[in-house]
Amino acid sequence: MSMRLADRLAAARRRRFVGRENERAMFRDALSSPELPFCLLHVFGPGGVGKTTLLKEFIAVCAELQVPSIYMDARNIEPSPEAFTGALRLFLGINPTDDPLEVIASRAHRHVILVDTGELLAPLSTWLREVFLPQLPDDTLIVFADRRPPSPAWYADPGWQDIIRILPLRNLSPHESRDYLAKRSIPMEHHAEVLNFTHGHPLALSLVADVFAQRGDIPFQPEATPDVVKALLEQLVQKVPGPAHRTALEVCALVRVTTEALLSHALDMPDVHELFDWLRGLSFIDAGLLGLFPHDLAREALTADLRWRNRDWYVELHRRVRTYYATCLEQTTGLEQQRILFDYVFLHRDNPVVRPFLEWQESGTMLPDALREADVPHILAMVEQHEGGESARIAAHWLERQPQGALIFRDGDQLPVGFLMVVALDRATEEDMALDPATQAAARYVQAHAPLRPGETAFLFRFWMASDTYQAVSPMQSLLFISAVRHYFTPGLVFSFFPCADADFWAPLFGYADLSRIPEVEFEVGGRRYGVFGHNWRAVPPAAWLNLLAEREIAATPQTAPSPPTSAPPLVVLSQPEFAAAMQDALRNLTRLDALQRNPLLQSKLVIERAGANAPAPKRVSTLQALVREACESLQQSPREAKLYRALYHTYLTPAATQEQAAELLDLPFSTFRRHLKEGVTRLVEILWQWELQGTST
Repeated sequence: MSMRLADRLAAARRRRFVGRENERAMFRDALSSPELPFCLLHVFGPGGVGKTTLLKEFIAVCAELQVPSIYMDARNIEPSPEAFTGALRLFLGINPTDDPLEVIASRAHRHVILVDTGELLAPLSTWLREVFLPQLPDDTLIVFADRRPPSPAWYADPGWQDIIRILPLRNLSPHESRDYLAKRSIPMEHHAEVLNFTHGHPLALSLVADVFAQRGDIPFQPEATPDVVKALLEQLVQKVPGPAHRTALEVCALVRVTTEALLSHALDMPDVHELFDWLRGLSFIDAGLLGLFPHDLAREALTADLRWRNRDWYVELHRRVRTYYATCLEQTTGLEQQRILFDYVFLHRDNPVVRPFLEWQESGTMLPDALREADVPHILAMVEQHEGGESARIAAHWLERQPQGALIFRDGDQLPVGFLMVVALDRATEEDMALDPATQAAARYVQAHAPLRPGETAFLFRFWMASDTYQAVSPMQSLLFISAVRHYFTPGLVFSFFPCADADFWAPLFGYADLSRIPEVEFEVGGRRYGVFGHNWRAVPPAAWLNLLAEREIAATPQTAPSPPTSAPPLVVLSQPEFAAAMQDALRNLTRLDALQRNPLLQSKLVIERAGANAPAPKRVSTLQALVREACESLQQSPREAKLYRALYHTYLTPAATQEQAAELLDLPFSTFRRHLKEGVTRLVEILWQWELQGTST
């Protein structure tokens, strides 16, 4: 007897079926039990995750166990009681006048009813729960496949709580995904690039495999296959109500977590509550403690589609989100600032330079802790395991000398699983440097190239590692890097150094992050040579650095380092007395542009940070004038210093013809006016000096 076409199709599907071992075992065990452990199995997951395929596999299991099964696709059923019972009659093969419930009850064997695309029967939810399903024999197993979990009404009923089983369906594991790709004859060398895009999503794996079958041995690139992305989006996003909803979805795909505040800023809308609720209701959007985030494949498909379809809009959304994060960074400190930095750096995840070096698992929400006395033996054992005894002795020295520089990441038992040791070079003594060649080399470099002034510091990220993977790419390594970035915003930071055991491996990422390799600072400990990367924060302050990274993220082609500026003025590092003298000269010539063009403050960190490294002289002059005015006006905030502001205002900002006339305008004795003016200049220089060391607030 020849095989039916349906049998041939089923056999082909089963040959390509991979994974879902736990789900199949659970279903098989339930059918094999003398009494069903549950009567309703609710399978849910986003479109394309394999719900239909799993239901077909359940049918095969039913056939093996000789349990009758009925498969119904809700796409072919009107959401009404009459249509549903009519469809059930059809699949049971009974007369239109027969009651399907009575027919099922009259048959002396277990039944399985599988309903696919169950979300289309949402209008029938109450009828199914309260009328139809309770009339079925308790030896009948109903399987619903839906995009969403059951509504709260199912959980609220104590009766259903005992006999319902919820089965969330996730993507295939990396091992299962590779097994599937092998069955589809995808060359092994392409597996990584396919998994990076699909994240184990079954439909995506199938579509990409089809691309390889059609195009041969060609590297897979999402933007080069818009048909694949389109097919995935059609599965994931069945209907978008309007343009604002589309933009909200694009923002959610771009950022790590979406909040109403971020969404409001990105859409430039004061009230986005309804849009936020709409996002939360999508099957491929999850809600976490910090906000909403899409499933990995949905994120990949949405961003790939946006970059391919409208790159200018992608760049604009990126700018809006980046501006939101930059504002938050100015308004936060501590661990909240670190979370914002994590979100900011997440914007770079799709850059081909960055992607191989950072991992974004949920462990990204882990926060560092301060050093505890009990941590020290674990940390030293970690260092000795990966770097040897000599490095462990140096680590012990720094843990004792600068314990506040140790950031500890812990596991569930509160034991250290990773740490970062930050050494402040301005607090390192000659004894420290004699013990540690890394500190000695870094301190000498700073002294030669960027001498520290009072109130300034330089950091050496002396040790960084995960307990199990050392300095290899891992979620822990990504967290350590984010913790380092947080230190870049330390007021008065002049230089930072980052040593690596495998500097050649990390060179592309550090080049992207504008950290240059510095051969003069490389060192050797325990027979191992460490490469060192560094950044001059006077030359490129944090705000300018973030803008530089933003330009690289949205660049059409990968960038690892910028073209060297051709006209940037050399940075002038002034001592405090030199700064005060230059500022007093700037006050005397505040309205004389020709005189201000010769002021050394035009090449100070204070002005360059605000105006930009390549700003022309007129721009730097106007920036210096604006800074002086801002500092003067800040005195008005204090009633005690308002009199100083008035003296400065009538002498320098809007000067009277003489100081005697300025005193008359203020109705002050000339000696009192002169005292106020002297105190005002002193206070003004103090404010601007702090801005020079620590950066301005705008």
